[in-house]
Order: sequence, then structure tokens, then C-alpha cells
Amino acid sequence: MHRTFPRKIKRVVVKVGSSVIATYSLKPRTARLRSLVDQISQLRRQNVEVVLVSSGAIVLGMGETSLLRRPTELSLLQALAAIGQTVLMRTYVDLFKKNKTKCAQVLLTWDDFDARSRHNNARNTIEAILNCGMVPVINENDTVATDEIRFGDNDKLSSLVASLLNADLLVILSDVEGFYDLQNGKKTIFSEVKEITREMEGLALGTERKNISKGGMSAKLEAVKMVTRAKIPCVIAHGETKDVLLRVLQGERIGTYFFEKEDKLLSRKHWISFGVKPKGKLYVDDGAKAALLKGGRSLLLPGILKWEGYFKSQDVVVVCDKDGQEIGRGIIRYTVADLEETHDRQGQKEVIHCNDLVLCER
Repeated sequence: MHRTFPRKIKRVVVKVGSSVIATYSLKPRTARLRSLVDQISQLRRQNVEVVLVSSGAIVLGMGETSLLRRPTELSLLQALAAIGQTVLMRTYVDLFKKNKTKCAQVLLTWDDFDARSRHNNARNTIEAILNCGMVPVINENDTVATDEIRFGDNDKLSSLVASLLNADLLVILSDVEGFYDLQNGKKTIFSEVKEITREMEGLALGTERKNISKGGMSAKLEAVKMVTRAKIPCVIAHGETKDVLLRVLQGERIGTYFFEKEDKLLSRKHWISFGVKPKGKLYVDDGAKAALLKGGRSLLLPGILKWEGYFKSQDVVVVCDKDGQEIGRGIIRYTVADLEETHDRQGQKEVIHCNDLVLCER
């Protein structure tokens, strides 16, 4: 029995990890990449728009410089990314050219999602590339990224891109057959998942293993939670499976299919929840917590116990209870200096208006 998607797939975001792209000798897996590009080109001829989110720059840079172990020094990592990105794009350009298709490089950082103006500009740029009939190849801009602006893994980046472009499906190609449970040495693949539970998150932690990829299954589940709240389904499948992308889009039950959430977060609230890195934390008392969890309530000054970080008005911050448990995220109307200078907390305006607040079940 084939899978049925909630709507016709006209636009798909495909994420490929470093383990799919590079060999253990840190060279491009040319045959596998050729197959992937062939499939993408075939989909383009079927009028399906494909956006490729591709890891692999640092790993291929290590191969070019004969490094066997991933360094920790930031400047060296950035240099390897610059070296490897040219290898990666040269490989894609050559392979797409053989399919009479063209591709374009797009490098993004958190800053491109952090500010709404850049967020919209990134979307418009990628849309323009698609309108030119080309395949956008997106990667994190590791050559300039620092610890403060890194996505951490391209799973998260792919989910943000899928949400940004209102894609119909996100496909994450990795070195595993899907999300699985491993008991007594027996691996059981989940064919479909409607809700990611805490038990599943625990299973993901138990299946983590070190390889040339940076993101593990936990990172993938976080990406899935993000994209499904944008009402976009997701499939995690093995990148080595023959014609995997074509077969997934044909509805074959390959990998793990994660259903979209029925209650889609509006674009602005999805951006608050996932598309921007919080600049600080607010800790609130029990009364404020109870009021916020009822829904439809704004956060007022009297309920704030303390704060952390450096933020200005209109930044996104995390709202926590007094024990540090996250309650939600929202756009703050005060700067740190404002809070420090406000002695009389009665009768003041809202710190976070209810329309700018997203509760923790994001």
C-alpha cells in the first residue's frame, strides 16, 4: 500500500548529509551523487521544483588538505569550508550539466533568518533561482559562521528552508533507513509517525553514533518537529537506497514518514519559535506562568523574577518558569537597560504581548 501525501508534491526540499556525500577517505561519492542529481533532474522535467540542502563542505575540505580528524579551531574549520565548498559545487555543477540542468549556490547563516527583512530576502532569492529553472544548492556559510550564528547541523537548516519556501515535503537522506528502535540487536524501522513522543526522543539519544556527519537522529527529530509545525510532512530515508527520491515521491513506503501537524503555526509565530535565535531569557513567577499557560495572556512586568542575556526591544527571548523550564518564546518590548531601570513595576505596558508569544508546545 502506497503512502498518500496531503497534497500534490510540487516543491520538495531534499537534505543530504555528509555521510551521503563523502567517502570515509573524505572524497566525493561521485556515483551516489550522480544518481541523486539524475533523480533531481528527472523531477525537474516532471515540473517538480527541488531545493537541495547539502552538507559536506568541511569534510571535503579535510580531504583536500589530507586532514584525517576534524579540527576544533574555528579559523581552520572556516578555511576547510571554503576549500571544500568549491569541490562540492564543482561536483554538482558538472553532474547537473550532464543532465542539461543548472544549479546555483546559496550560503546562509542564522542572521539570514534572524532578521525578518533578511528572512524575506532569502526567500525571494531562492524563489527567483527556481523561476530561472535552476536547482538551488544550499549550505550553511561555514566560512563566516561563528558559534553564535551556526545552525549546528543542516537538518535544522533544511527544515527552516522548507518552512521558508512553503514546500510540500522535506526529504532527509542520511546513512540510516529511517527512525528506528533497537532492542536486543534487532532494528525495527518506524514506517509512519504521527506524533514525536518523549519515548521516541529517548530512542534517538540511544542510537547516536559518531561518524563523519555532524547531526544525529536527535537533530533530525528536532528538524522534523519544526517542519511539521509548518504543516509540511517529512521523510527520513537512506541515501544509498536505489532511486530513493523518486520512489519516496511516488509514495513507496521507504524510510519513516512523519505526518504534518494539523494546527499549522502562522508564519510569524513559526519564525518566533524556530526561525530566530533567542537573545536572552526571562524567568517568571508561578502566577505569571499560570496566566500564560491559559493562553491569550500577555506577559506583564510584575511577573518577571530575573533575566539573562543581552537583548533589545523587538528581539526574541525565551520565557522560563522559576526553575528554568521553558514556557514559550516571544518578542520583547523592553531592552535589558529598560528592565534594569524600571523600579515601579505596576501599571507598566506588556513586556511581551500575547500576539507576539508562542507557548512551549510549538
